[in-house]
Amino acid sequence: MLSHKRIRTKGKLSLTRYFQKFKTGDYVAVSQELNVPFYYVKKLQGRTGKVIEKRGDAYYVEIKDINKLKRYLIKPIHLIKIKA
Repeated sequence: MLSHKRIRTKGKLSLTRYFQKFKTGDYVAVSQELNVPFYYVKKLQGRTGKVIEKRGDAYYVEIKDINKLKRYLIKPIHLIKIKA
């Protein structure tokens, strides 16, 4: 789990991560930004999933939990785009 940040990034909010855009079908990883509240369970940290749709400022991400697909509405500051 993330318990601390590096000294240079401590207390700073990355605006490029805050305003990043994703397309439907992009694969993303969940990475909790410690400066912004994250209201989900800790087991989501590091999980990967697929962007399903955009709703407001956030994105619906479909993540497989054991054998069941679950959909979470997550803000883009907590997401990192990955190649798949």
